[in-house]
Amino acid sequence: MHAWLCENPTGVDALTWKELPTPAPGPGQVLIEIRAASLNFPDLLIVQNKYQIKPPLPFVPGSEYAGIVQSVGEGVTHLKVGQNVACLSGTGGFATHTLAPAALCMPLPEGFGHVDAAAFIMIYATSWHALMDRAQLKPGETVLVLGAAGGVGTAAIQIAKAAGAKVIAAASTDEKCELCRSIGADATINYTTHALPGGFRDAIKAATDGKGPDVIYDPVGGDFAEPAFRSIAWRGRYLVVGFASGPIPSLPLNLTLLKGASLVGVFWGDFAKREPKANAQMMAELAHWYGQGKIKPVIDSTMQMSQLKAAYAHMGSRGVKGKLVMVN
Repeated sequence: MHAWLCENPTGVDALTWKELPTPAPGPGQVLIEIRAASLNFPDLLIVQNKYQIKPPLPFVPGSEYAGIVQSVGEGVTHLKVGQNVACLSGTGGFATHTLAPAALCMPLPEGFGHVDAAAFIMIYATSWHALMDRAQLKPGETVLVLGAAGGVGTAAIQIAKAAGAKVIAAASTDEKCELCRSIGADATINYTTHALPGGFRDAIKAATDGKGPDVIYDPVGGDFAEPAFRSIAWRGRYLVVGFASGPIPSLPLNLTLLKGASLVGVFWGDFAKREPKANAQMMAELAHWYGQGKIKPVIDSTMQMSQLKAAYAHMGSRGVKGKLVMVN
């Protein structure tokens, strides 16, 4: 097998493409021949030693991937050789093969392709857990999605629309705003032309007829958090999803009082560990929605696994719309 190996987590440039012995699965594991692996923001942080999880060195980055089961370890009964699966295990994806915990593998129904499957679990599980579980989104409510043209943003638009909500999508270019409208957004805000903080707040007010959004989905953080929260509706729920802009914002807590609003943390990874039955039900429902055509990952582009460093550079340029997927 071959893999991108991180032996020194100083950044993308330190990754090396190496030939390694193909491992045999241990108890509870499966060996997967990887056909596709998506690039997520944590995949950048982890090779810079900035992610909350710091795997022992050396490790193979690539948190999310899909492929074909090649062999199964002792005690694995729900997966078979030749079966198509997707997995989000945190590491191992940027390779030709990997060992994966069988319990984390999602069997793929007929017609669920590897590229879509590699771009599915993280963004849709995060967005469903945020909107449907943590925010208890109701039909007819208004959702403002920040960073709306990215992976979790596009997933949030689709899930909110399928749940009967009105969606306002905020993104940084007209092209990204057009993408958001094409997948269901009812209105868009280009926050480059509606400058922070006043122009951005004015645009939110105009898009919600002065009421403000009931739910704000924020994977961006930074300078957007406070003006967005100041614009929230009475009894609104502000979903803290991530900090793609870099800085972790501070909010004046009196705003929660004045708005009767809630700050709600979203940590799907821990939800999946602490509430596995609820997570399994959620994933089954998401797979059903995919089969019905209600949701489908937006794929920016596919690139050969050998082009991983160029893919990282593309992601770092903020030009990605949806998900980047590496293929073998």
